[in-house]
Amino acid sequence: MPRTPKTPPLARRTLLRALGGGAALGALAGCGVPAAYVAPGERAAADLSADDKRLTWANWPLYIDTDDDDTTKRPTLEAFGKKTGIAVDYVEEINDNDEFFGKISPALMNHQSTDRDLIVISDWMCARFVRLGWVQEMDRANQPNVTEYLDPLLRSPAFDPGRAYTVPWQSGITGIAYDRRRLGREIRHVSDLWASDLKGRVTLLSGLDEAFALLMQGNGVDITQWTEDDFDEVCDQVERHVHDGRIRRFTGNDYTKDLVSGDVLACQAYSGDVIQLQADNPDIRFVVPEEGAELWAESLMIPNLAAHKANAEKLIDHYYDPEVAAELAAWVNYVCPVPAAQDVLASSDDKETAELAENPLVFPDSAMRRRLAIARDITSKERVEFAKRWNAIVGL
Repeated sequence: MPRTPKTPPLARRTLLRALGGGAALGALAGCGVPAAYVAPGERAAADLSADDKRLTWANWPLYIDTDDDDTTKRPTLEAFGKKTGIAVDYVEEINDNDEFFGKISPALMNHQSTDRDLIVISDWMCARFVRLGWVQEMDRANQPNVTEYLDPLLRSPAFDPGRAYTVPWQSGITGIAYDRRRLGREIRHVSDLWASDLKGRVTLLSGLDEAFALLMQGNGVDITQWTEDDFDEVCDQVERHVHDGRIRRFTGNDYTKDLVSGDVLACQAYSGDVIQLQADNPDIRFVVPEEGAELWAESLMIPNLAAHKANAEKLIDHYYDPEVAAELAAWVNYVCPVPAAQDVLASSDDKETAELAENPLVFPDSAMRRRLAIARDITSKERVEFAKRWNAIVGL
């Protein structure tokens, strides 16, 4: 360790590219399609776990450790199989939250199995699944490691108090990245993006769910309970900055290209991406503004009618063993949801691995943690109108 993937893991945080996915989602979650909601008593299938030692797990590409010499081998997953005798069919099929929603929603809304026992999607989309009753409550009796080691900052998001239906796979921070050498100064506040020496050399994320929280925090808003007025204020501000030529463009994960080339000097960015960029350019910095930044997660869920629920719960708990969490963190380089893994990495004889334990973008220090917050999700009622306004501003 650390195992750095040959291809930067830029496919995992995705955006709401157009109103289509959000509008369909809003309609399903609203009153127009009451049949889409699944009542608690209709979510479980007969669990075959005791006699059928297997499960199917859908995840994003490049989101698990692989062997340095054979990328088809996944050491932490193979260790789970040896320990439990459970075979895991690991499928890297999730490339976009909306796309995956479209793939499995017909089965879920029609009370049919998805043929998957475990899925990983972004928390803003997890909130929709939880609201629609499309995922099952987990049995914490099968998850002692989750109970003991899950990061307190991630334990109780507004959409899933106590994490009854979701468990974070990996986490991250939406903050500001900038090139310290080219800019010639530090950035400490969200408002610093609008300084005269940055005019036309700033990018914002184009996805509504990815962009709005940090901008609200720049206005001093508590993003755990933001309001419609807070959203409108952000939109008004961004419209003015577009009109004044301060924003070069709105981006997906391709903001990294502009930052590396120097076309952009500062941008909204994800912590995990910046770790990758710093390996080639230590002048690229990531900052959690003094006003705060958004802490997010991509979480594990067990969809309705999963045939191997107990097996899936055991697999989730395996990744909350600090030793396993440390091995995974050393490879993916996102914020580890298991703080106890920090001590495991710090005790490593490998210098690079031990140094990773001190990286605040993997294990945020106490000062940074005080400035992190999980945004309340956009409700189904809000989503359609909010997406219309935001997408009109960013040109989606």
